[in-house]
Amino acid sequence: MTSSGANQGSDEQISKLRIFGNQRAILIFREAREGGHVMSTNKSRKKGTVTTAAWNGRSGASSVLNRLAPDEVASVLRILLDRHPNLTLEAQEIGAGLVCSASVEDIADDVCTSVTRLDMDDLHGRAGKHSWGYVEPAQAAQDLLEEAVAGHLDDMKRRMDLGLDAGAESVCAGIVLGLFRASRQKSGDILEWAPDFPAEHAGYVIEEYLAAHPKSKRRNVGDRLSAALAASVSEWSDMIFRITKRSRQR
Repeated sequence: MTSSGANQGSDEQISKLRIFGNQRAILIFREAREGGHVMSTNKSRKKGTVTTAAWNGRSGASSVLNRLAPDEVASVLRILLDRHPNLTLEAQEIGAGLVCSASVEDIADDVCTSVTRLDMDDLHGRAGKHSWGYVEPAQAAQDLLEEAVAGHLDDMKRRMDLGLDAGAESVCAGIVLGLFRASRQKSGDILEWAPDFPAEHAGYVIEEYLAAHPKSKRRNVGDRLSAALAASVSEWSDMIFRITKRSRQR
């Protein structure tokens, strides 16, 4: 193949990679081409497949998967499953296992850190006069704290939608435990403007978790959650009991 022919074929592959937003792969491809390694244009080989010789000729190429960004990893997975649909079931099983394996302690630590690391600079940036009006410091604090926990709350709801009850329960328990720990810290942070937030938001999270279950199952679900949290958030036991009891009546 002539040099111009090889470059034309490889430019087509770059365009294909760009469709997936895979900028890192484009850079690797260009470097390989400039070094004399081009993508195979053999019709028996799928387009976008790097030749074995090309990869073997590059030092450290074997570690490329370990250096991909999350969106690039997702693109690789989608392409792989498109080419090998027989792997779909196994991929789903692996994905379900990952989503189910939520650590209560890890979630609690992250929630506590996310809430307590908010400082007065964050509050000043949100409270006060704005083009849309005036925001009270207490309201600004409430909004910031809710946003700090929102990611985990969304994760809990996602697991519930997937029918992964055990994983959803772990996330719920982790959020409640993290908020409880945050409420016990005396750091002079943004929580001083919303001292009731930890308990109130923990109650809201539990209500959301229970509401996602059929009414007939809420007693057992609530009892199991209460038992899981009894030792670690004993001061909130009465609140949790009232919420679980109320959920059975709705």
